[in-house]
Amino acid sequence: MRRALALAVTPGVPLHPNPRVGCVLLGPDGSIVGEGYHHGAGTPHAEVEALKVAGELARGATAVVTLEPCNHTGRTGPCSRALIAAGVARVVIAQRDPNPQAAGGMETLLEAGIEVDAGLLADEAAEVNRSWTFAHRNGRPFVTWKFATTLDGRSAAADGTSRWVSSPAARRDTHLLRGLCDTMLVGTNTVEVDDPQLTVRGDDDQPVGEQPLRVVMGERDLPEDRRVFDDAAPTVHLRTQDPAEALRTLYADHDRHHVFLEGGPTLAAAFLQAGLVDEVVAYVAPMLLGSGRSAVGDLGIGTIADALHLRLVDTTVVGEGAEANVRMIMRPTKGRDKEGTA
Repeated sequence: MRRALALAVTPGVPLHPNPRVGCVLLGPDGSIVGEGYHHGAGTPHAEVEALKVAGELARGATAVVTLEPCNHTGRTGPCSRALIAAGVARVVIAQRDPNPQAAGGMETLLEAGIEVDAGLLADEAAEVNRSWTFAHRNGRPFVTWKFATTLDGRSAAADGTSRWVSSPAARRDTHLLRGLCDTMLVGTNTVEVDDPQLTVRGDDDQPVGEQPLRVVMGERDLPEDRRVFDDAAPTVHLRTQDPAEALRTLYADHDRHHVFLEGGPTLAAAFLQAGLVDEVVAYVAPMLLGSGRSAVGDLGIGTIADALHLRLVDTTVVGEGAEANVRMIMRPTKGRDKEGTA
């Protein structure tokens, strides 16, 4: 199974929209007779690739797979049926499929008389597709809120200027994190005032790789010349102020699993108050402003006893010397998902 997990995370495999999956086929003597991994949407699934490598050696073999074999026909046929047709004798599954459209492969295999075991290294397998798993379990995307702040919690000076609170090294790091998500989300005010492009860019400041969906949330109209509406990436304007509604729409209508929230303090406060922030990434710059815009708006907290507490997951110094910022990754201590994994 650990070999299958290693195959699943082969470099270059897209993170969206399909899960990353690895499969290893073992002969009766325990030797590997075939292996494969899913290369992305529209390509053969891991089980099918492993069966092709094994050929006739798949008959009587044990399939070790990181995710329950799919049971539906999409761009490719159901892997459960492919395993049955190949004559596999046993299937060992790490993670059950949380996607209701694809689940049921385990039952199909059992009905065909194939021995099935599930749950081996299930937590490790779920972590391989963290946001995909979360989205299908909860019916909404995983939300990462990112912001940059001074030591005294300011995201902009008193005159409104905010370029740049974070250092060049921190901004480069932000683009790496953007590339791990499938959605960039801001509010209409951020688009009007800051005019961000919301793309993943390289050191030359040009868009690189497959771009996330750009989402603007808010009811008011926006000028067509805003950079978020250029042709560098697709953009959706969600005419709502309700974070829960926006996330439901992104999951159900746009197949989105991981939102990178980079809106201003008002939008951040709305998501926090709704309990819809699953991860916080803060870049703290070694500077003081004394006044100016707060990194987050009013949360309705009047006493220290009601403070929103975050669990520190990672602390890293990004950059060196004058470019050094501290990046903190945190998770809320409440609002965990249905399976107990934030």
